[in-house]
Amino acid sequence: MYNTWGGPLDVAAMDSGAEDNQSRNLDFDRASVRSLEETQQSWLLEPARNKAKPQVDLGCMTCSRKFFFIFLCVLFGASATVGLAILIWKVAPRKHHSPQPLDNYTIALQKSLLFFDAQKSGVLPSSNNISWRGTSAVRDGSDAIGAPPTSLSGGFYDAGDNIKFGFPGAYAMTLLSWSVIEYAEKYQAAGEYEHMKEIIKWGTDYMMKTFNISSTNIQTVFAQVGAGNESIANDHSCWERPEDMDYARPAYAVSSGPDLGGEMAAALAAASIVFRADLPAYSSKLLMAARNIFTFARDGGKRNRFVTQLPPGEQVFYNSTGFWDEYIWGGAWLYYATGNSSYLSLVTNPILAAHAGAKGGGPWYGIFSWDNKLAGAQLLLTRLHVLQSPGYPYEAQLQQYWNETNTVMCSYLPNFKRFNRTKGGLVELNHGGGQPLQYVASAAFLSALYADYLRVASVPSYNCGPYTFPVETLRNFSRTQLDYILGKNPLNMSYVVGYGDKYPKQVHHRAASIPKNGVRYGCQQGRQWLYKNAPNPHVIVGAMVGGPNARDEYRDYRDSYGQAEPTVAGNAALTAALIAVSTVTSTGIDANTIFGAIPLSGPTPPPPPAPYVP
Repeated sequence: MYNTWGGPLDVAAMDSGAEDNQSRNLDFDRASVRSLEETQQSWLLEPARNKAKPQVDLGCMTCSRKFFFIFLCVLFGASATVGLAILIWKVAPRKHHSPQPLDNYTIALQKSLLFFDAQKSGVLPSSNNISWRGTSAVRDGSDAIGAPPTSLSGGFYDAGDNIKFGFPGAYAMTLLSWSVIEYAEKYQAAGEYEHMKEIIKWGTDYMMKTFNISSTNIQTVFAQVGAGNESIANDHSCWERPEDMDYARPAYAVSSGPDLGGEMAAALAAASIVFRADLPAYSSKLLMAARNIFTFARDGGKRNRFVTQLPPGEQVFYNSTGFWDEYIWGGAWLYYATGNSSYLSLVTNPILAAHAGAKGGGPWYGIFSWDNKLAGAQLLLTRLHVLQSPGYPYEAQLQQYWNETNTVMCSYLPNFKRFNRTKGGLVELNHGGGQPLQYVASAAFLSALYADYLRVASVPSYNCGPYTFPVETLRNFSRTQLDYILGKNPLNMSYVVGYGDKYPKQVHHRAASIPKNGVRYGCQQGRQWLYKNAPNPHVIVGAMVGGPNARDEYRDYRDSYGQAEPTVAGNAALTAALIAVSTVTSTGIDANTIFGAIPLSGPTPPPPPAPYVP
């Protein structure tokens, strides 16, 4: 037999003593053996234990060595894959996604702003991007006539000459400011927002030098710097670069100017809205100047047109024909800039509207220009009527302005034959006179802007007598006229210099026509460049020339100033029209910024009817 451990049960023979001892030991051993059997059996019945695996201590945790090595391999493989992908991306050729190309109107717009850089007078900043222009006319204002000498450095030369005319210059700044207020987002998308504000500020800085902006009782305003009278050596009889001028440049001050003061008030007030958010202190300065110059313009004892106080030889250039339109124009802009209802009361006064000829009549009705602001003022107040009606007692006259705006817009359409058109399709707003394109550009701006006003007001059409036209006809008019200017005409020539492949080469412009070669050409020496039958040595990019005649013909000769000369007033109208039709963004006008100073209140109800009297 065998015991539990597998050993034999036989016991060897022993003596009796040993047997007794053995008997006692067996009692003890059996107990131990039973205990040991239970322990051993318990150990045998436990699940089999795995052999302990090697561990890796990572400090914050421990893991098996095998897992650790697998993790390292995966990490290395992932890093190699990412690195290879980056390397392939770096060295492999790939297609570049360029931004959406700009439309033709936006391209022309960007060029048009360069013209203003080329027209700057005074100490030019290092950022000025016209290589052939430099500092000029820093002593302007020292030869003052009608007021004490003062510094009049700065501003813009009017055209191809070197004269600074205050009246059309202020009109140009008003148009540019108006376009920025309405289309700021488009300017930003075109990358020209800051550039445009810099141009406007260059003009308004100069404007505020021409009178005492802090005075509520202004006595004189400088209306012009430089002379055009042909009887002496001056800006018209001499052909010199602005940097080389050596003749007298008189600065003419006037003591009355309802037209000049009204336009300057419009320009300064509109600019104050442009700078209200970015430069509030400068905006406040502009607004103070606008209020005070409008007070000067409205002075009952100073209502002689400003040109009547200039020498006879200077009166012919920008001879304002009236001032009532400037009262409505300047007053409307001051209302938008201040929210002061006294300005609104003024511009909605039926008597003032009648003096301005608001109800129509005459060959120049509906033609928006440096001389006639009525069409622009009517549209500006139509904006107030259709987008934020102030109610009684202004509503009747505002409704009348809206009706008149419709009449003006309808007159632009070929259906009504109010104005002639060339065979090429250009509307003749100046009745066949010189410089036709600036009038066309200003009409294109008003038409496109009115379309945006109606769109925001959810008005799908407008009335022309018994006829109704969709709003899109307004934009079509603007586009067709601008397309003509940009080259869609019988000559297939762009009238904006530097735009397209074919454009005027002999622009009537002193600075652009005389080479910058270190040689100073005096008054008469410079005239060789006036009559030289060759392209200008400098391309004055963005300049819109005067334009073709009534037969769509253009004479590209420098001495043909009626056709070949650009102006700041004309280019301002072009710039405003181009941004209005630009598709650089899908947005239209900024409907709210212009109303920022106007108190938010509902329309005032009319007074109750008088008691019934039997």
